Amino acid sequence: MAAFFIPSINLMGAGCLADAIANIEAQEFKKGIIVTDKVLVDIGMVDKVQQLLTDKGVDTVVFDGTQPNPTVSNVNDGLALLQQNNCDFVISLGGGSPHDCAKGIALLATNGGQIKDYEGVNLSKKPQLPLIAINTTAGTASEMTLFCIITDEDRHIKMAIVDKNTTPLISVNDPELMLEKPASLTAATGMDALTHAVEAYVSTAATPLTDAVALKAIELIQGNLRTAVSNGDDINAREQMAYAQFMAGMAFNNASLGYVHAMAHQLGGFYDLPHGVCNAILLPHVQNFNAKVCPERLTDVAKAMGVDTSAMSPEQGAQAALDAIRSLSKDVNIPSGLTELDVKESDFDVLATNALNDACGLTNPIQATHDEIKAIYAAAM
Repeated sequence: MAAFFIPSINLMGAGCLADAIANIEAQEFKKGIIVTDKVLVDIGMVDKVQQLLTDKGVDTVVFDGTQPNPTVSNVNDGLALLQQNNCDFVISLGGGSPHDCAKGIALLATNGGQIKDYEGVNLSKKPQLPLIAINTTAGTASEMTLFCIITDEDRHIKMAIVDKNTTPLISVNDPELMLEKPASLTAATGMDALTHAVEAYVSTAATPLTDAVALKAIELIQGNLRTAVSNGDDINAREQMAYAQFMAGMAFNNASLGYVHAMAHQLGGFYDLPHGVCNAILLPHVQNFNAKVCPERLTDVAKAMGVDTSAMSPEQGAQAALDAIRSLSKDVNIPSGLTELDVKESDFDVLATNALNDACGLTNPIQATHDEIKAIYAAAM
């Protein structure tokens, strides 16, 4: 048996923000909280969205305290503002960080307690407050998934909240909102999307439905990420990346993820490093480990990345996939290893322990030991 989760309404394409505003108006909400970050406030995007809502008679208040790796404190502060203003719905505006922070806020608004109470799978009892997720990056797919990642500052870990009740009501992917994103963010989020697609494709929970969208996502990322990074004003490349990351989200939202994310979460929580960059560095090393059991699947990845695999053995095809991933990472200026991020080998024991705990609910094709996880971290240095 397989279940397939996705928001009720998903708006795609240039100019679809206007349709989103119309949908919000039609819901007859009374007052919303916009969960975002200070960067989007500074460039005027929050004012733009707030004015569009005001023009439709929808009142809003802004919480711009979301950090790049949203924390328990961010969720609590946003919840306090929501409660002070008696908000009856939530808008997340930005990339994965505002979306995840908004999910935490919306979930606590109806379920109560602390966000750490929901670490795990489907632990909430009630649907979250209605959430409209307006995306401004092409990578995390948090605008349409049931995943919510929040950093626990006390434990220095990222908590994975996987809950059907965190699925947004409406997702919005307007590439016109992505044009001003810097090349480094475009690269990191694009490689995050590639990681989602690859991990979903080699997942033990993969289905024909997730396979189809994962492979198409890989194809689109291979064909458009370099252009989106080198020419951020290319609206077609931005739109194709928006579709790609959404399809990658469809894949991992329903087939789950693997050791790349389990290991990257620890780097983000421990060192406060950018998630997409950590994924990009770890991806070929984890897939080299996985190639022992699923070289045929990785050969399909290579083919989706434009490699002619017709004369290759499965093992050769798997290696070709790793080479193609590394080539794309290099072309979009991802750091070559964890050493460049100041990761310390002395921390590998705790990182590996936490990664294995994080991986308990994931669907990696082969199970690793503590020492094997440490070896993968070491190889990625």
